[in-house]
Amino acid sequence: MRTHYLFLTIFLLLSAQLKAEIVLPRILGHNMVLQQGKPLNIWGKASAGELVTVQFSGQNLTTSADASGRWNVTLKPLKASATPSELVISGTNTIRLQNILVGEVWLCSGQSNMEYTMRKNSKVNPSLATPSVDGHNPVDELTYANNPQIRIFLVNRKELSKPDSLHRGWSTAQDSALRSFSAPAYFFATELHKNLNVPIGVISSAIPGSRIEPWISDAAFQEDTYYNNQKIDGEPGKFYEPMIRPLVPFTLTGFLWYQGESNCFLKETTTYSHKLKTLITSWRNAWGDSSLPFYYVSLAPFKYSESKGKLVLTKETLPEFREAQELVLSLPNTGMIGTTDLVSDLSDIHPPFKWEIGRRLALLALSNTYDRKKVVAEGPVFEKMRLRGKTIELSFAHTGSGLISKDGQPLTGFTIAGVDGVFAPAEARIDRKHVLVSAASVPNPVAVRFAWDEAAQPNLFNKEGLPARPFRTDNPLKSQLADFTTNAQRPESMHTGSQTQLRAQKSSKSSTLNQR
Repeated sequence: MRTHYLFLTIFLLLSAQLKAEIVLPRILGHNMVLQQGKPLNIWGKASAGELVTVQFSGQNLTTSADASGRWNVTLKPLKASATPSELVISGTNTIRLQNILVGEVWLCSGQSNMEYTMRKNSKVNPSLATPSVDGHNPVDELTYANNPQIRIFLVNRKELSKPDSLHRGWSTAQDSALRSFSAPAYFFATELHKNLNVPIGVISSAIPGSRIEPWISDAAFQEDTYYNNQKIDGEPGKFYEPMIRPLVPFTLTGFLWYQGESNCFLKETTTYSHKLKTLITSWRNAWGDSSLPFYYVSLAPFKYSESKGKLVLTKETLPEFREAQELVLSLPNTGMIGTTDLVSDLSDIHPPFKWEIGRRLALLALSNTYDRKKVVAEGPVFEKMRLRGKTIELSFAHTGSGLISKDGQPLTGFTIAGVDGVFAPAEARIDRKHVLVSAASVPNPVAVRFAWDEAAQPNLFNKEGLPARPFRTDNPLKSQLADFTTNAQRPESMHTGSQTQLRAQKSSKSSTLNQR
């Protein structure tokens, strides 16, 4: 009996001691990059009432865990530093996080084209890439990657919400850790580091084949008046809860988003616009900062019309989806890169050129977030049209140093129509900052469309090498812009997705969506 009580006492004492230990979220660990220039959130769990002290870079803060055992402190903003430092959290136990840098941190999310690994990148045909200024082909980046100032964190859906007593997760961007990491996120980081010369931390949280709805919490849908408490298809919160929420409130600069293919297969337009708006707003709210930058990728050319689902897709399904993506640019601190030139096979929904995807996303950040005025971050964007007899004159923003035909050939991708709405192939030529469009078969033109086909890979660029954004001058979404930006009551025609769509997606499990 005494032996029994002795073991029971020892067990209770050990249990109390284990319960009292400080526990950190997995995102806080060795080798991480902390965000410069912003208050820094450090948080975790301990016994209720336990005193916890956090020491870093000359700051020493003490707090106590609340009744549920949660605690957090906020470090004052720090300057960027490439000198490895130690972050110490102490209470009943002491945790020493080693090799901590201070710089810029970005969260990168989406589906398979964001998840697209550096291992896959290394298998791309090297002839598709132009060697960088240092002579290295980006396809061979795994061989040369050794920059200790670039750190990566790959979210594992099953593990992120669980603490790691060894505080692993963050790694220097090289070797086996980099092989499994997002290529777009990595190349974004390398371009930022090259221009900012500060440590860069990138977090990749992506799931192949995912629709947008799982990345939005169910509460965010319920709180958005646009949806009017309707049931949303697509499993809201399925990925947000295990893969995004545990990252809050880790301090960061902004978000990168590369997703949409799965929703394009559902033939969505403005319904996707509203979902993306809800995602952006809810993520910003979660981090408590409505101004966090959000940059995303316009979908690349692909033969959606050849898919074998219940929904009939056309060659205009993709440009209409891109148009819905563009609508979201009315939100502040957003940006979208073009990709019409970044495809080598129209039957491959995972095109290569992820090095250029990352670079173009970095251009948006450099221009808009880091205020690099000389950086041209976008290709030509249609602004307005003017009738000039039998010709339509198109004006563009983001012309950079000037408009060009990338291959030196006559401009491609333009069609023109009269009042009958029948579009015919058109001739187009550059006139300084304008493009003049006409067709002998359309003597009285009223509208122009550009790259309005899923396979279009037009040659209108600016001299900085960025492609013009697809458009149609007869864009019907313009009339909905005010409603979209004010989140007005949703029209009956704007459904949030039906059971028919969901069944259609499930029946379309073609190889294009088998993401691995």
